[in-house]
Amino acid sequence: MEHKKSPDGGWGWVIVFVSFFTQFLCYGSPLAVGVLYIEWLDAFGEGKGKTAWVGSLASGVGLLASPVCSLCVSSFGARSVTVFSGFMVAGGLMLSSFAPNIYFLFFSYGIIVGLGCGLLYTATVTITCQYFDSRRGLALGLISTGSSVGLFIYAALQRMLIDLYGLDGCLLIVGALALNILACGSLMRPLQISDCPLPEKPAPENVPDRYSIYNEREKNQEESINILEKSYSNEAKCKGALVNGDWKQENLCKSSTTIAHTKEPETYRQKVAEQTYFCKQLAKRKWQLYKNYCGETVSLFKNRVFSALFIAILLFDIGGFPPSLLMEDVARSSNLKEEEFIMPLISIIGIMTAIGKLLLGILADFKWINTLYLYVATLITMGLALCAIPFAKSYFTLAVLSAIIGFLTGNWSIFPYVTTKTVGIEKLAHAYGILMFFAGLGNSLGPPIVGWFYDWTQTYDIAFYFSGLCVLLGGFILLLAALAPWDMCKKQLPKQTPTTFLYKVASNV
Repeated sequence: MEHKKSPDGGWGWVIVFVSFFTQFLCYGSPLAVGVLYIEWLDAFGEGKGKTAWVGSLASGVGLLASPVCSLCVSSFGARSVTVFSGFMVAGGLMLSSFAPNIYFLFFSYGIIVGLGCGLLYTATVTITCQYFDSRRGLALGLISTGSSVGLFIYAALQRMLIDLYGLDGCLLIVGALALNILACGSLMRPLQISDCPLPEKPAPENVPDRYSIYNEREKNQEESINILEKSYSNEAKCKGALVNGDWKQENLCKSSTTIAHTKEPETYRQKVAEQTYFCKQLAKRKWQLYKNYCGETVSLFKNRVFSALFIAILLFDIGGFPPSLLMEDVARSSNLKEEEFIMPLISIIGIMTAIGKLLLGILADFKWINTLYLYVATLITMGLALCAIPFAKSYFTLAVLSAIIGFLTGNWSIFPYVTTKTVGIEKLAHAYGILMFFAGLGNSLGPPIVGWFYDWTQTYDIAFYFSGLCVLLGGFILLLAALAPWDMCKKQLPKQTPTTFLYKVASNV
């Protein structure tokens, strides 16, 4: 299956529009889960740690399942995956309104909604990269701001719906809004054509002798008609011989009739041999597909830049994800007065993240800017900002650092661009799924590690030093790997056409 040339416009802007609203609708509630978190605490009376697992699963499951999500997008296409995932997200939200306990929410909201969001994110990023090349950074920046805009709108919307209709009514309405993802998915027209013929059932004459049980070929239609006509004439002769008393002719009729009947089981056995051969070929193709997938995975990790990229994204999420959740508590632990809080620090991070996604996406489209080095610069700068947080003792200083961290967190918009430049558009879905798995692993490990440092020292100073050093280490590792030209990485990864290769295997057997 070969992709057409990216149009860099046209219907691609429709793809950007629907991808923006897809991320807006699917990530709005999970990112604003803090509003629901308070209500679940009052409704179920569980501990804060246990209740927090609902939002943690919703944000982590989709990333951890990214390899599966990428495989689904590669196999079924972005449109089919988007429509199916829209049902998952909407169904999970509506199902959560009937939750009898917190454990039910782990499944309905945490797993179902989280997995649906992961599928939708992979689908929107993949199809956007297919439609854009020279403007890919801008397109990715636009669609990635959908989740940030969804955070602001859904935070206020869910609070208003809870006040008017209660928690259950809020989840039902939000789930109904998520059904609009189906309309967005229907507009994701695939940009690909298939130049390879569809696999066909092998003709009997093409069945090799080693797969045939009796080494026979099926008679064609004319031969079958001739056999039937001869058998009917023989039967007529037999009847005449019986009437005339010709016993020799009778014996001849019996022998010819016996030969005709023995042909029937031979034909049946031939058809069984054909079906057996076809099943063997189908199993062989499935096995070849699995081997090809594993081979592509190994070839990806042979790419030095890709290997450094997965280390960098893991360390970035371990160190960069917890601060966005803990900045409010950092301000309180600094003994700041509530009158000094002009705007919540989390809101500053969210606003600047949306701006960062858009501006970094625009910068990625300039030809004189190396996108990989731009991504490395965001990692190193963010690491330094995290290490500076323990020195901030005023609201203004914390607000400035929050703005810097939020803006640099917007590097998520150029991460698919960097991945595409590293491995190529043909392997984007596969590579991006692997990288998102490690990102989800970092999201899961980061907050417990930072919390353990706080429990150990009763201060956030060492925790943020650890976070900053993790991000700095990931940035420097990626910088060292990126010093070599990208052309060398492309030479190490020759283009493969897995689907065409499968058909060649089937035809050469």
